[in-house]
Amino acid sequence: MKQIYAPGCALMIYKPELAEKVNCFLNIELGDMPEHLTCCRHEPKLESGTQIINICAGCDRRYRELYEGITTISLWEILADSEDFPFPDYKGVEMAIHDACPTRTEERVHNAVRKLLDRMNIKVVEPKATRASAICCGDSFYGTLPIEQLKEQMKRRSNQMPCEDVVVYCVSCIKAMYIGDKKPRYIVDLLFGEETMIGTYEPEQWHGELQEFIDKH
Repeated sequence: MKQIYAPGCALMIYKPELAEKVNCFLNIELGDMPEHLTCCRHEPKLESGTQIINICAGCDRRYRELYEGITTISLWEILADSEDFPFPDYKGVEMAIHDACPTRTEERVHNAVRKLLDRMNIKVVEPKATRASAICCGDSFYGTLPIEQLKEQMKRRSNQMPCEDVVVYCVSCIKAMYIGDKKPRYIVDLLFGEETMIGTYEPEQWHGELQEFIDKH
């Protein structure tokens, strides 16, 4: 089985140098790892039997559902069982967790993310709606709701978080939790000991950046 690494549009916009750190580790952990930068909204043109190592929850779902002969595995599943990754120690700090809605059916992802947090000595405080019952952060309503209503959805979901610090594993969820006055902690940042940056967060501007990247890739 051939494996390739797809960092996803959002991470490449957010912190391309972080995407490269992940690729460097995968090269050490799994051997020579090709990088796939074609957006998951476009035909990947990969040989049948290819497995895509993904970071983006949306990529995980699209590759899984749209393209015949392609399978996916999340970075979280690979790292959860790694004997070599240098996990930082967050000394038992409590953080809430928000599960990305494209992974709502994927218990494998929910379990792997929580195992990673445990290995980083982070105590997870679950919101009432979590895992398979998780509620969208609000970003999926972009394009169907007026912006102010969209932001209200984001604030409503953020207010359900039982801690100020909220672990997310989707870059768009960073923006939503920030708009909802929480402190988002992106799991890739946590893994590499980096601060989570907010960057562009207004929905129209953020989706404009995404669309520009999608069109070019």
